[in-house]
Amino acid sequence: MGSRLLKFSEIDYGPPDVRDAGSRTSDFGEIHQDFIIEKAAEQASRCSQCGIPFCQAHCPLGNHIPDWLQLAAEGRTREAYEVSVSTNPMPEVCGRVCPQDRLCEGNCVVEKAGFGTVTIGAVERWLTDTAVREGWVEPIRPATERGQSVGIVGAGPAGMAAAEKLRRQGYAVTVYDRYDRAGGLMIYGIPNFKLDKAIPERRARALAEGGVTFRYNWSLGRDGALADLREEHDAVLLAFGAYAARRLDTPGCEESATIPALEYLTASNRKGLGDAVPDFESGALDARGKRVVVVGGGDTAMDCVRTAVRQGAESVTCLYRRDRENMPGSAREVGYAEGEGVVFEWLSAPARLNGCEISVQPMALGEAEGGRRRPVPSGDPERVMNADMVIEALGFSPEDAGALGGEETLRINARGCVHADPKTLETTIPGVFAAGDLVRGPSLVVWALKDALTASESIARHLEDMIEVAA
Repeated sequence: MGSRLLKFSEIDYGPPDVRDAGSRTSDFGEIHQDFIIEKAAEQASRCSQCGIPFCQAHCPLGNHIPDWLQLAAEGRTREAYEVSVSTNPMPEVCGRVCPQDRLCEGNCVVEKAGFGTVTIGAVERWLTDTAVREGWVEPIRPATERGQSVGIVGAGPAGMAAAEKLRRQGYAVTVYDRYDRAGGLMIYGIPNFKLDKAIPERRARALAEGGVTFRYNWSLGRDGALADLREEHDAVLLAFGAYAARRLDTPGCEESATIPALEYLTASNRKGLGDAVPDFESGALDARGKRVVVVGGGDTAMDCVRTAVRQGAESVTCLYRRDRENMPGSAREVGYAEGEGVVFEWLSAPARLNGCEISVQPMALGEAEGGRRRPVPSGDPERVMNADMVIEALGFSPEDAGALGGEETLRINARGCVHADPKTLETTIPGVFAAGDLVRGPSLVVWALKDALTASESIARHLEDMIEVAA
């Protein structure tokens, strides 16, 4: 049903209903209820259609948000979907996992005016879910085969988005990945309650049906060098993310057998996919009945605490060395976690570990460093808390792509990321491009998708130039 716009003063902010905590923590299903068409159109009609769309300006993809909100409000759902997907290769993913409260919705003019933000993420998610249900999603059918091939290392968001873009243009694409499924962190890192695994699996099937070849259980360095890929393909894209976990250097960590966050989340996600997971089945990576402490303050930490709740932990505590206002994770996710029973210990850092005992150092915020106030010991006495499982969620760093690929000429910057031209994302090796966390360091899915589009365009130009030179 169509609706006129500028109704933010008449219609209250109304995001999709969230399942109550008792219901949602009993399983790993997505926590939001269906966003019915009337509510989606109604919420879209709250858009102010402002002259300078700050929502669009704060979207890494530059999505034409006011345009598809207007179409959705007018009941022109298919057109709204087509505008949405014209700039975003995975709107159904971004609508679920983007921290909209920090990006588009957090900068919405209606929100700034005090009326509550337009529910951009929910409408975006609803548009693509509707398109899938109605059969509007166009299969990959290249108009012509170009006779050139691209090898992509990494089947995460950047790799999958680039594969689709290049395959639609008629290039032969082979995607290599260390795991046994496509999706990367969308499959093994992000829990099902945030992103149902059927969504990246559907993307992978569509790519395969469109002619993209996947080579699973393939690792750069172990199964082939970068030189091998360059010989086999006309261009190469490195998009295998940032998987090297940052670890605590607190005394007693090794003896206390702390668990890296991705190892814990991967075990949980594999179990949900029906895989045999010996370390989960032995109880080593299962939080059931345990006192769980997660150290960290980002979105990965939120994924860990909320997973532990669903596994049936006796208690779940998050230790974070800064305060709530300086936490890097989504405020929305923190609110969900608190509603599910997670206890947050702000301005707290582990000082020592001794078996089940953690000595916690109270912290304070000191002088600003790199835009954020640096946490320092407050001078208050340490306190002791008990834990049966300590999970480290301190972030990730890229692996040394040059060493893995056997290419000394692949330049790595001071942060351990692959150096790539910011305009083209071509590396220091001609014909080799890089995208996503491998270039940026740990970042958001939406930035990986942005890089995928940039790299795809650059690769297409590079391949066209090769033909012109050969002619």
